Amino acid sequence: MRLSLLVLALLVALPSQASRVKELVKIEGLRANHLVGYGLVVGLDGQGDNDSARFTVKSIAALMQRQGVQVKEREIRVKNVAAVMVTSQLPPFAKAGNNLDVQVSSIGNAKSLQGGTLLMTRMKGADGKTYALAQGPVSVGGFSLGGGGGKVQKNHPTAGRVPSGATVERPAPSQIEAGKPLMLHLNRPDFTTAARIARAINEALGSVSAQAMDPGQVKVSIPEPYKNRSVDLVAGIESLEVLSDQRARVVLNERTGTVVMGHKVRIKTVAISHGSLMLSVSGDEQVVQPEAFSEGTTATQKNSKVEVKEGSSGLAMVKSGPTLGQVVNALNALGVTTRDLIAILQAMRAAGALDAEIELL
Repeated sequence: MRLSLLVLALLVALPSQASRVKELVKIEGLRANHLVGYGLVVGLDGQGDNDSARFTVKSIAALMQRQGVQVKEREIRVKNVAAVMVTSQLPPFAKAGNNLDVQVSSIGNAKSLQGGTLLMTRMKGADGKTYALAQGPVSVGGFSLGGGGGKVQKNHPTAGRVPSGATVERPAPSQIEAGKPLMLHLNRPDFTTAARIARAINEALGSVSAQAMDPGQVKVSIPEPYKNRSVDLVAGIESLEVLSDQRARVVLNERTGTVVMGHKVRIKTVAISHGSLMLSVSGDEQVVQPEAFSEGTTATQKNSKVEVKEGSSGLAMVKSGPTLGQVVNALNALGVTTRDLIAILQAMRAAGALDAEIELL
């Protein structure tokens, strides 16, 4: 715990640096569009779906029929084929002929997609229209081997990628309408950051063109010199640097024991006593013999022993800290585990000694 908190302190102790507007906002109308398709991966060397995956059997029969081969479903064995869902994102301004990476995931009972090839799959948007066609060898980045009751698996072999496996056939309906104001949506809505972005844009353009409408939106009217130069205007706005503001926040993940603190976290002087509870369950088996001349049989009896130990500690004084480094040093002085620290931080927040929001993951 000491090492992780020390590294965190060193990282956030660096002077605050401005961020580009490009990293702080998204422009209305410019967004990625999700694509999805259903397809088949072939060439799986016995690692594909089995005959119980009827949708795979039906898909193969339909595919063969389109290729001019008549085959009955009951004659099909699908061990080398897997039914998959194919997903991707169509970025704004993607043009016909651009390539996209696609993700392939098994929806049947295939054991692995390693070595397989995705057959041509239509990638459709939410409107049902086909925007791209995907096909190519699947890269899994893992494997699954088994035999004789044993199994070895690395990563997740039933999901993979086809790099540059989709070709765009139809451009995305994303555009910036000429002459209309630009609407900038903040990734993390904040009054201070929105005001700073508007101020930086006005200073760069030399006019009052930008206005913070609310914590999550900045409206930019198009100045006369940029009426037909929207690309230059957007490029100039995105390159501006602004010092973003954020709330003091502590993020806790109890499942992994992770604690992340923002650089604005502060604590007040507080006394803490934290006891730990340890539960130990042990057991052994004892052979019990029947009494002489009885009809009983030899049996085993399991003896269980449960011990509960509660550690106790005196009050520890944690002094207030105006900087995150001092906060980290004060918490390290408690000498508790990371999981205990999660409980302590929540108790400090409830007591009003932690000036920060707590977010549980």
